[in-house]
Amino acid sequence: MADVTIYRQGVAGRITLNRPQALHALNEEMCLAMDAALKQWADDDEVELVVVDHAEGTRGFCAGGDIRMLAESGMGDGSAAVAFFRAEYRLNARIKNYAKPYVAFMDGVTMGGGVGISVHGSHRVATERTTFAMPETGIGLFPDVGGGWFLPRLGPPLGMWLALTGERLKGGDVCAAGVATNFVESSVVSAVKASVCEGELELLEAMDWDEAGAFEKHLEVIQRCFWKPTVEEIFFALEGEEGEWAKAQLAALKTKSPRTLKVAHRQLALGLQAETFEENMRMEFRIGSRQVHSHDFQEGVRAVIVDKDNAPKWDPSSLAGVSDRLLDEVFAPLGDDELTFD
Repeated sequence: MADVTIYRQGVAGRITLNRPQALHALNEEMCLAMDAALKQWADDDEVELVVVDHAEGTRGFCAGGDIRMLAESGMGDGSAAVAFFRAEYRLNARIKNYAKPYVAFMDGVTMGGGVGISVHGSHRVATERTTFAMPETGIGLFPDVGGGWFLPRLGPPLGMWLALTGERLKGGDVCAAGVATNFVESSVVSAVKASVCEGELELLEAMDWDEAGAFEKHLEVIQRCFWKPTVEEIFFALEGEEGEWAKAQLAALKTKSPRTLKVAHRQLALGLQAETFEENMRMEFRIGSRQVHSHDFQEGVRAVIVDKDNAPKWDPSSLAGVSDRLLDEVFAPLGDDELTFD
């Protein structure tokens, strides 16, 4: 059975993720199939909108990309990882620029690559089962799939907090943060999908979320601490806070890859300055092409996914060991291998 099912329902082009054994994590073939469908439907007058979800009766929405494959590829020449990033990032760009309504039902775990196929669309629908996170600093990768673009545009400190800590947002908090645009109870999500596929998008407009997020009581601390010129200054600012919540954020940051913290910090700062989404994605492609070979990514995957001891040995082991020269190498142009878009 295909890992992604592509079909028509009513006036909608339908994309249903169908890889439940991996929480619908994306692989290159899935990205290519989705991209081809979107390209075809863009010129099909009978397709008025696109609906993306995961197979009913399975957990999901999408747990991310195929991390094991990326790590295995990174131990070699990295060609499979680069091919995946190329397909995934082109898909992200097509979604971002899509002229027709693109409705993603984020009903369940929505992390990493799952964020990339939802957050750039016009309509992002959360339920009480939605769990959003960009947890890449904990495995030595980086918050990609357009994270450099959308995270700082949630509000620079809020996006930096989510990027560096990998904090999870659940249910209505996903809407409150601006990641999702609408909220639907999971008990009626199937009925809402069916109506949307008949072109009744106005149903979603009546399902806005107007409640404060649980994280908002910490916004003053987030704003004071998380939009600083360096990661070291973020640590210093958190050390100066008296509350337990700030102490918990600092403790969480100390478990993350120092290299990845600095990569993500620069990524979001440059992403906020980017004039186009494509400019940001070219930057992220450069980072990804190099991060998969890094010690920290290999070690993070070992500790979190393979051995599951959750005790990675980062190298460098401290922020002080991550030099500007190292970062410059991670972000350097790729020459003839730059990401291109059709």
